[in-house]
Amino acid sequence: MACARCGGPCETRTVRVPRVVTLALWAAGLGLAFVLGGQYLHDLVEGVDRTRLPTWKIVVPALVLVAAVAASTVRRRRPVCTQCHDAGAFAPVTVAPEPDPAGGTRRAVLRAGGLTVAATVGGVAAAVGRNAGWVPIFGDFFQAKVETESPSPSPEWASAEIRSYRRLGRTGVMVSDISLGSGQIKDVEVPRAALERGVTYIDTAPDYSRAGSERLLGEAMRGKRDRIFLATKFCRPDGHLRDETPVPEIIRAVEDSLSRLQTDYVDLIHIHSCDRVERLMAPNIHEAFDRLKEQGKVRFLGVSTHTPNLEEVANTAIDSGRFDVMMLAYHFKMWPHFEHILEKAKQHDVAVVAMKTLKGARHENLQRFRDDAGAYSQSAFRWVLSNPNVSCLVVSFSKPQHVDEYLAASGTALTEADVALLDRYHQLVQGDYCQPHCGQCLDQCPEELPIHDVLRWRMYARDYGWEREGIGRYATLGERNASLCAGCPAPCAGHCPHGVPIRTAMLDSHYRLTI
Repeated sequence: MACARCGGPCETRTVRVPRVVTLALWAAGLGLAFVLGGQYLHDLVEGVDRTRLPTWKIVVPALVLVAAVAASTVRRRRPVCTQCHDAGAFAPVTVAPEPDPAGGTRRAVLRAGGLTVAATVGGVAAAVGRNAGWVPIFGDFFQAKVETESPSPSPEWASAEIRSYRRLGRTGVMVSDISLGSGQIKDVEVPRAALERGVTYIDTAPDYSRAGSERLLGEAMRGKRDRIFLATKFCRPDGHLRDETPVPEIIRAVEDSLSRLQTDYVDLIHIHSCDRVERLMAPNIHEAFDRLKEQGKVRFLGVSTHTPNLEEVANTAIDSGRFDVMMLAYHFKMWPHFEHILEKAKQHDVAVVAMKTLKGARHENLQRFRDDAGAYSQSAFRWVLSNPNVSCLVVSFSKPQHVDEYLAASGTALTEADVALLDRYHQLVQGDYCQPHCGQCLDQCPEELPIHDVLRWRMYARDYGWEREGIGRYATLGERNASLCAGCPAPCAGHCPHGVPIRTAMLDSHYRLTI
């Protein structure tokens, strides 16, 4: 065959795509994987609904990488002039020698396979590196087992007893400064030991372990009921009572609690997890309380709340004159506008019981902190009780060590070392812990999701080890849950005053709470 350009002789040779084109395809493919694929893979691993994920973000990089593999491996046999090297439409080209028939095919196949593997690994690696959301996921895989007690218990705690009792507001009752919460209690010997060593206030609820807490405490209190100030909630084992629940049903739910607790009365009953003034002042609940009080089945009325509407709820509770006790989330470096509420409660002789005092209980997962933390819980308790406007604190006891460790803080004074330890813990968890009562991000969510509740339920599952409770509460959201964050432009970003990456935290919550 003669060359159409110079008339010289032609021979058939193998021709490949120009190197510059091949390199451009590789650069484009890896770049698109880096830019587009990271968030898609991150959300996919976190369990976001696939129908809401923009699949083009993974398809486009994949197609370009396939093209790059093809450009690196595909060869064509074309006539090439031996004098001017004209290869027609492919000019300019890189001319390769004719491969030997025996080994050429095998080498081409191996080369193609190797480049395909490299493309896949490179694309995924680039995509993973694209998104910082992978960091907490991998971090969670390697976290230490969740513990709520000191990793190095002191022998001195073994004989610890309650050393301080405080007046519970207008009830006039003196209660132990550190009191027994029963959200996860499973061993009857734990409350028995706490009662023998001076604990006098017990907090429970029908929905703690689906009434298992009340049954166990009923057994533990036998013969000791007259020494105990007992608090429970308007609730059923399967969840909160609605505002509009008929009065007879509310009364029946409380009577069921009395039966499980093996007692004729409870000292205090809370409107449980109250997030709205309408719920706080629900007429049916108040009528049921009045009837129960007339019958001698309840003595005092309280409210428990850690809502972003706390200020409105607390002020209404105090001003109404109906409430004797408020159980509020309170811990080191919490909401800065909280102190005036505690002061107002004191002025009106409304008792404040502190809860959530361990601020997420994440100290056991922070190795740099954990090695020399001692008993973080004791420092946290001393800080809470250093406020004279707090009557007592409630913390969940679930192990025998809790009795020793927690009671060792009773009646002890806050020290500079305690404050320094708490401040260091605060610095380590800042940007991960959702502060109670804040709610500054809520009006930024176009889907009106209860961000604060979702992140609290994640805390139950991740930090407290209460997976069943966290998953159950999250399920009440139905389909309008954190999976909606996958396709959202995230106007909430940057609105957390504590630095929580809201979108990433919400997607992580969905992943954890839907397994």
